[in-house]
Amino acid sequence: MPVTDGVLVHRYPMHPRLGRHQRLDGRSLWFIHRHKHSHVLKPTHWEPAIPVLDQEDLEAQGIHTSSLFPGAPEVDALGSCTGNAATAAVSRILNADEARAAGLNYLDAIAAEEWAIGQYAAATRVDDCAGQWPTDDTGSSGLANAQVLKAGGLIGGYRHALDADGLASLLQTDGVMLGMAWYNAFFEPGGPGAFIDADPDWARSGIAGGHEIYATGLEQIVQDHAGRVIPEKTVVTCRNSWSQSWGDAGSFRVHLSTLYGPLRSSLDAIQIHA
Repeated sequence: MPVTDGVLVHRYPMHPRLGRHQRLDGRSLWFIHRHKHSHVLKPTHWEPAIPVLDQEDLEAQGIHTSSLFPGAPEVDALGSCTGNAATAAVSRILNADEARAAGLNYLDAIAAEEWAIGQYAAATRVDDCAGQWPTDDTGSSGLANAQVLKAGGLIGGYRHALDADGLASLLQTDGVMLGMAWYNAFFEPGGPGAFIDADPDWARSGIAGGHEIYATGLEQIVQDHAGRVIPEKTVVTCRNSWSQSWGDAGSFRVHLSTLYGPLRSSLDAIQIHA
């Protein structure tokens, strides 16, 4: 992991459906959200104002990257998951008029996907990763996307969670952009709840790349007598950006013990705010 000026970047293999790299900045420690164990946590759900997006099958959606960015190659999929997650997140912050002024149409999934691609392109210019879209689809990070939103005046700032209690506590107030290592077993979530960790041997499937999603809430939350979250009994709901036909209408579930257990070293959790 290269470290430059206090910024650590862990690059993952690129994949047509993935494109997130882990980018950690020491200054983020100034904006850590901590859970107060005296607070009782409850199940939550934060629905984005936009439809489920699809970073694949762009041409079938009528999205032409060469038209969006003159000189860009025509591609049918982009590793723009970070931009897609950021677009879902910002749709929770801006009202319809504010979004329209920023060029984001909440009612049109195709227009929202095009906006997400533009968000991704902007993030690739500030993310400390080699290459930029257009024309290099080299991925980006959740942190870079949050920085682009703040620099554009669309949000007031962002905060981070470092542990299971912090993430569960953040999800009491709004959704969270969540970056993680994505394993091959996760592509096909199991069971009626579309759990990506349904297969107990998922870790043996190997890492396909890095992925960014939007955590929409807590379906189930259990705390112990001291107010600490019990990760094994806590379920996080997440929206993906692979169309509404994937998973549970475009979403999936994962146990908090998976996120802050085997996946912990690959994780970053960012909540943007007005």
